[in-house]
Amino acid sequence: MPKLGAPEIILILAVVLLLFGAKRLPDAARGLGRSLRIFKSEIKAAQDDDGNSPPQQIKATDDEVSSPTQNAAPPTTQPTTPDSSANDR
Repeated sequence: MPKLGAPEIILILAVVLLLFGAKRLPDAARGLGRSLRIFKSEIKAAQDDDGNSPPQQIKATDDEVSSPTQNAAPPTTQPTTPDSSANDR
């Protein structure tokens, strides 16, 4: 496969600019980006459906690894008084 140098890339960009024009070029690039994003999400969804996707590793931060007594809030108890609106029925 031939290597693309600076002159070849400039020639390709000039041809693209002539074909699409300066006004339509941003819209064409935006549409290409959207198409690639949709294609990528569809490929990922197909891999998830097949079960062929590689396993994902979840890493815990140091705050999550610390002992639960350091981060846990003390349990709160609510008084067990009967609700006055329930007795009106």
